Amino acid sequence: MSKVKDLSLIDEGMKELEWAEKNMPVLNAIRKRFEKELPFKNLRVSLALHLEKKTGQLIRTLRAGGATVRVASCNPLTTDDRVAAALTQFDGIEVFAWANQNTEEYYQNLNSVLDSKPNLLIDDGADLINIIHFKRQELIEHVIGASEETTTGIIRLKAMEKENALKFPITNANGAYSKHLFDNRFGTGQSALNAIMSITNSLIAGKNVVIVGYGWCGKGLAIRARGMGARTIVVEAGDRMPYADESEPSGWHKGLEALYEGFEVMSMDDAALIGDLFITVTGDKKVIDAKHIKKMKDGAMLANAGHFDLEIDINGLEKMAANVKEINENCQEYQMKDGKLIYLLSKGRLVNLARPAGQGHPLEIMDGSFAIQALALEFLAKNGKKLPIKVIDVPAGLDDYVARMALESHNIILQPLTEEQKEYLTGFNEGT
Repeated sequence: MSKVKDLSLIDEGMKELEWAEKNMPVLNAIRKRFEKELPFKNLRVSLALHLEKKTGQLIRTLRAGGATVRVASCNPLTTDDRVAAALTQFDGIEVFAWANQNTEEYYQNLNSVLDSKPNLLIDDGADLINIIHFKRQELIEHVIGASEETTTGIIRLKAMEKENALKFPITNANGAYSKHLFDNRFGTGQSALNAIMSITNSLIAGKNVVIVGYGWCGKGLAIRARGMGARTIVVEAGDRMPYADESEPSGWHKGLEALYEGFEVMSMDDAALIGDLFITVTGDKKVIDAKHIKKMKDGAMLANAGHFDLEIDINGLEKMAANVKEINENCQEYQMKDGKLIYLLSKGRLVNLARPAGQGHPLEIMDGSFAIQALALEFLAKNGKKLPIKVIDVPAGLDDYVARMALESHNIILQPLTEEQKEYLTGFNEGT
């Protein structure tokens, strides 16, 4: 039995779903095939994702493939109540989500989607997977596998794999190259700045915008901020991430890349002194901590576009504040004891998805990302019991298919290599 905020919003939610369907051609093509082949017949799928219209299209695609689906939000603030209400009207789909859940409600809803004893999971941040492994271990025997959406979740899951704590295979949808491009770089770059402008009604041009973290999301944000006229500053950690394998760039490489891209690069200690707007995208905790906030100028704004509300030291900010005032639903003003004002956007949670200002990534972006998720789940349904229990890369052919379909939706057809070209690229006999 679904549990949502307001069923009177069904008609509005249906309009949102209709608009998404018209603008997500890759997922529509997958859905048509799923309707014929039913890859999820007799399987139960549970999801924890930011619940809005694009997610609604993914859910309907999985349902079209034969799955019975239960869905909750992966973040207390990011449910579109209109879409949640509309999804309850589809047979085989149950929804447990609403905007502005408290912590207790959030975990109750996650447990409700797990009560179906799911066979397959799609997670965003790994909370569902974590609950099964450590609090509801009786569910492990039912699970074929799961697919994880975010860098934050993959960090957690690779740590579990390293400690031999993982009990079923995970596809790293976040690691697919298409997902990096669609979602992390182009999606975050646009959606986070859109939300910040909506919340504050302020100009990006002329501001010192500090991007904390120069992974795929940070690159997208830095490029967009510079394109909008900001003096863009990049902060990176001088270290190699503990979860990273040797093929991944270290913090020093990322800092060097940012420098050669034309951005200013400095430590958080130095950036804290000059930033007007700070945006965190690291997947780590307290990358902006109390000592940094203490250095900031009057009127500095703090926003997070990483998954959890840990990147900014909110407890430290609250302890330093003499007074806290709500400017609007997504903006709180913290007055320091010396009179300086600091603004925290969306309570330190995902600024690009916190309702009502955050609309999430553009439709075309999530068409590609959710196409990856749908196909990754199909891969698990067909192969999960034969896969090793570890974090697994999305097959390259699946990744390539999504990129090709996205190009074709723009009427772009790339010319394949000729046999002669293939032979040259795989041989060594031809020289100068």
